[in-house]
Amino acid sequence: MYPTTPVRLRNFFAGIAEYTFQARLGVADPPLVDYISDLLVRFVRNDTVNRLRSPQGRPLMEIAEMLWEAQQRVGSARREVHRHIGDFTLFWSGLYPESLREKKSPDKKDHLLDYCAQGKRAYLIASTIETDSQEVVAPADVLERLSHRFEMCAYALREIRAEWERGDDSDTPPRPFLIN
Repeated sequence: MYPTTPVRLRNFFAGIAEYTFQARLGVADPPLVDYISDLLVRFVRNDTVNRLRSPQGRPLMEIAEMLWEAQQRVGSARREVHRHIGDFTLFWSGLYPESLREKKSPDKKDHLLDYCAQGKRAYLIASTIETDSQEVVAPADVLERLSHRFEMCAYALREIRAEWERGDDSDTPPRPFLIN
């Protein structure tokens, strides 16, 4: 059941996302579902999850650091940082909510941040920043919908994870699927 090539991986995530959103949740929003599928494909690579860097080249792994970095940028670059914050918070709160305990431990900068609120805010900010790019990867209307439907999308990601862990045979126990 597990894909081995990028195209098959994209098809796997697209199929499971479409099934989850349309059949399980009754949500028919192809651009939103496509965005979620693309998010899953992009975040398979750990270097994409942690793609934001400090001026010294260190990966920014906490929302507080990413928010500071967003304030240092303008235009399309600022939009991309806010979009990444939205993606990062949606990914972790949706697919791996159990990881938030560690991410929000008292010794972390994010210990007082609400991932859901920050994700919603980041997507909304990104949706309002005009981009001069001819090819917009994330249309403003999709980012705005992600902001307004953040909790539903996080729930859908939990359902997607449950579905892929269930595998082909629903009689077998869930199999963990680790993304590195």
